[in-house]
This record gives sequence, C-alpha cells and structure tokens, in this order.
Amino acid sequence: MDAILWSWEQARATVASPDIDRMVGVAVDSPVVAVELGDHDGAEIAGRLSRLPVVSVGVGSYADYAWDIRCDDPEPIIAGVLANPIAAVTTAQVLRDGESRGFGDALLVESLAYATLQSGAEFASWLATQGRRVRNDDHPRVRTSEHADRVDVILDRPRLRNLINARMRDELIDTFGALAHGPTRPIRLSGEGPAFCAGGDPAEFGTVADPATAHMLRSTATIAVYLHRVADRVTAQVHGPCVGAGVEIMAFCDRVQAHPDTWFRLPETRMGLLPGVGGTVSIPARIGRHRTLAWLLQDSTIDANTALKWGLIDSIQEPETDPADS
Repeated sequence: MDAILWSWEQARATVASPDIDRMVGVAVDSPVVAVELGDHDGAEIAGRLSRLPVVSVGVGSYADYAWDIRCDDPEPIIAGVLANPIAAVTTAQVLRDGESRGFGDALLVESLAYATLQSGAEFASWLATQGRRVRNDDHPRVRTSEHADRVDVILDRPRLRNLINARMRDELIDTFGALAHGPTRPIRLSGEGPAFCAGGDPAEFGTVADPATAHMLRSTATIAVYLHRVADRVTAQVHGPCVGAGVEIMAFCDRVQAHPDTWFRLPETRMGLLPGVGGTVSIPARIGRHRTLAWLLQDSTIDANTALKWGLIDSIQEPETDPADS
C-alpha cells in the first residue's frame, strides 16, 4: 500500500479521468490521497474523491469541508492510514455522510461497518497480539444511587478500569431504559476506581465470529440508543483513562466534566476497527468529523486541556463534595 501525493494541478487533471476509480483506492493499493492545495480549496477534487474508497487529505488552510482530513502536515495522517488501510478508509466513509443521517440510520451504518471489519484481516492481526484471560461475570457492573435531586450511575468494575463487557453493556441498557421512563431528575455518570472507562473489554473481542450475527447483536443491544434517550439530563464526570468506548459514551452526555488527570484516546482504527458504541455519531457532534478521523488515524493521547480546547469536554474541575454522597 502506498500514499498518493499530488499538487493541485496534478490532482485537478487526474480526477477528471473517467478511470479515476481504477487509479486510487484501497482496492488498488492507494488508500490515501494527499493534495497540496496552495491557495485553492480543492472542493471539486474533494467531491470526486469522496465517492471513492480512499482517505482524502487536503493540505493547506483553504481546504474545503468535503475533504476527509484538512491539515498542514499530512505525514502523520498518511502513516495512520497505511497502518490499517481498510479500517481507515471504512471509517472515513462512515463519517462522510454521518451528519445527514438520522440518529438511527447513523447507528445502523456504524454497526454494519463495525461487524464487517470484525471479520477482516486487520482486526484478526490485532486480536492475535492480545492475551486471553478468564471472564468472570459474577458481580454487577453498574451501580445506581438515588438522591432527592439526582440519580448517580456508576461504572463499577474498578479492578479492570471499568472495561465494558457484555454484562456491563446490558446493565447500562437496563439502567438508562428505566431512567427514561422514571422521574426526570438529573443523572450523573461516573466510574469507580482509577479510571472512568478504559474502553471495551478485549477478553470479549472476537467472540462472535459471524459478522452478520455480530451486527444483529450490536443493533439489538446498544448502549447508545438508551443513553441518547436521557442524554439531555446526563452529566458525565470523568477521570483517569477515558479510552475508546469510554469516550464514545461520554460524548453523548449533555455535559462532560473532566478531572485534571483525565486523558483520552481513540485506538479503534489501529485495532482494525472503528468506534462501535455510537462514537461515529457522538464524537463528531462534539469535535467535528475531520478532527475525529484525524484523532483516530493518529491514535494519539490527549490531555484534559486539549479536550477542552477541542470541545470534547465542557469543563475541567475536581470532583465536588456533596452531602448526598455520604
């Protein structure tokens, strides 16, 4: 796999070819095209590339919105695409039209794409590097605490940094489903122990081999649908590691308050996947699709100050002491 680097003149001439679909794209070993735009926005070029299975990168401050990525330095983006080109291109395709889809349709597209990638070689390669451990579901994974003025929902798997497994998923669905039909009190979502949520539980990755079944399970039981119903009254209080699914869930909430020690990461494309807990909807709604894709492709860790600057979180503050907590 190789990147294509064009000047604006080269790109303009090439995309006009009727054979452009046989010249660029992941299927012909060219999963990423970067164009030095100079004083041009490249809207026509980006529009043509947006119909192809390729990550398009507009290099320059005038890059049009239609580009998948707009940046000044394409090298980190190119490296991210080449690391897992099928996951990178699929993620770009899902994000492109996400804003025009309704909530349900956007989740459906995400689920189909995620299930497809689960059956791919890139995910299999990542999964082969992971150790295996015994799964133990003897204890509840979500704890609720009701107060006069709010309901606390607490991820309660502290030893494993609140990794989300099937049991925690189901308990969150039950909890948010019940809250949607109960009194309309504010809800505070937090995590027990040293982390808010360090992502999905690797012990359960790849346990459903059939992608069609995986899609049916994911589209039937997804936290995003139930959280979305009450999201306008949920404040997430996050701390420590907030990774993958933890970021996706947090981003749905009306407000996000982060402890100064919080750090954030989206490793999904480096795993051969894309966000699968509604993150292709929730994260772009906060930081935009371009920044979402760039963050995924670079697999970078950001701190609370950067998250606040981006709009991923709403404030940085120490947890409040509250008599209701005692």
